[in-house]
Amino acid sequence: MRILNVVTHIDPVTGGGCAERTLQMSRYLARCGEKITLLTTDLGLTEECRQALPGVEVVALPTLIKRFYIPFLQLNQINKAVAEADIVHLMGHWSVLNTLVYLFLKRQKKPYVVCTAGALPISGRSKFLKAIYNSLIGRRMIQEAAADILVTAGELPSCQDYGVEADKILVIPNGIDPDEPSHIDIEAFREKYGLSSNPFILFMGRLNHIKGPDLLLQAFCEVMDDLPDYHLAVAGPDGGLRQEMEEIAARYEAHARIHFLGYLGNPAKTEAYHASQLVVIPSRQEAMSIVVLEAGICGTPVLLTDRCGFNEAAAIDGGEVVSPSVTGLKAGLLKMLKNPQKLAAQGANLQRFVQENYRWDAIVCKYIELYRKILLRRAA
Repeated sequence: MRILNVVTHIDPVTGGGCAERTLQMSRYLARCGEKITLLTTDLGLTEECRQALPGVEVVALPTLIKRFYIPFLQLNQINKAVAEADIVHLMGHWSVLNTLVYLFLKRQKKPYVVCTAGALPISGRSKFLKAIYNSLIGRRMIQEAAADILVTAGELPSCQDYGVEADKILVIPNGIDPDEPSHIDIEAFREKYGLSSNPFILFMGRLNHIKGPDLLLQAFCEVMDDLPDYHLAVAGPDGGLRQEMEEIAARYEAHARIHFLGYLGNPAKTEAYHASQLVVIPSRQEAMSIVVLEAGICGTPVLLTDRCGFNEAAAIDGGEVVSPSVTGLKAGLLKMLKNPQKLAAQGANLQRFVQENYRWDAIVCKYIELYRKILLRRAA
């Protein structure tokens, strides 16, 4: 099959889960022998990203307006990419690039699927513009897809609100690449980031409101006297909360125990997971946390909110699930870290569960099966 994957950008720093999912899915589809083209913008597209996509043709459109990820209108390239594809996979929803591809899909009568990964509700910034977008084209784009892919069943109400027929909705979760970097040096990682030998709690993600790092920081500051040995490591690019978090740390005079690491690429990212005693995902809203999978594949237990789309972590005793609040996170931190001898067993439980259910080499088989069904149905 000739598959065209479309995503606004695959910048590893700001792209988040959508960028990571698209990159990994494209890699593994190519490994399965499918012909993959990735249509994106050049925003944050590094040579490292290209090298991570062996066997994938990357078509990168120059970015015209970074604020809204608007590409230059190189319509011939978009038309050619769509024309050469048997099926197209659109990632995300609030996307000018998706809109342009959708118009060519309509013109050429090509089948496509959509995976919005929790992006359908109108929230965050630019709500007025999003409402206009939906009324003009966004809603139709979702309704007319051959399949609407959810990464968790928790997205179902949002998808139904868009009027999608039930038989076109299916759940295919996020996956994880089980291959670790060839060289991991935890001691060097600790020394580089000033973590010495102290046990630490890890936050991994963008420092923005939705990811909830401010909730975790406040919770940690309020219980740190009860957890005198623990430090907090905050890893991720600033999404607007860094200054506020610095002020919270200063108010509690906690700077000596709070470490802002910035964005971590591999191998430092993997080293951080392995070095930490506990990974906390304090999100206020998330379709399905990739951080849970990343922590799990490294054998590190998690404390997460019930808005992360992964309550199974508690069901298999791989961690705890709490409310997205300072109170909930405080209770979770105390419960897990006051019983440190249990952490290793919880990490092993989560690792086994992730390896058995969320490896990309198994997940992509579900996509291939779906694409083939759609193409066979159209050929009949």
